[in-house]
Amino acid sequence: MTSKTKIIVLHLKELIHTGIFIALGILVLIILFVMLFPDKKSDSSNENSPEINSDVSSGSQNTAGNLSQTSYIPGVYSTALVLGDHAVDVEVIVDSNNINSIRMVNLDEAVTTMYPLLQPTFDSLTSQIYANQSLEGITYTDDSKYTSLVLLQAIEASLSKALPSDQVSEE
Repeated sequence: MTSKTKIIVLHLKELIHTGIFIALGILVLIILFVMLFPDKKSDSSNENSPEINSDVSSGSQNTAGNLSQTSYIPGVYSTALVLGDHAVDVEVIVDSNNINSIRMVNLDEAVTTMYPLLQPTFDSLTSQIYANQSLEGITYTDDSKYTSLVLLQAIEASLSKALPSDQVSEE
């Protein structure tokens, strides 16, 4: 027999590197698939969640207008705004027809340091809401766009808790 035997030498180090690169490639493909094709169930459950995170929906200003010229159930209503590892409560105090007070509760110094636009943006928004007594026509600068939208979502969530049940079902 004239067949020549070939000996292949595989180094363990090369096999380990190849296995790691294959695993990383599969992991990247899975992450891309999850990001490009998000689960529809997670989007609908986010709308009913009392916590507001840094995700911003494009329709927040349009739905905010639905809360104008309404009557409220008098009381104090709050919504948790999660910023990183810290939670800040946005508290809204209403009487039957007016928004009396909007404030941030449990505002930690670490949060104001990490998010320097938070307090000035909040002050600007609340002064406009007090003047209009609604969330319609709120303006903000391009510098604080995302901060404003997150704060408006938290304020809107608190105000929606103050609505009577017959007005909530209409939205």
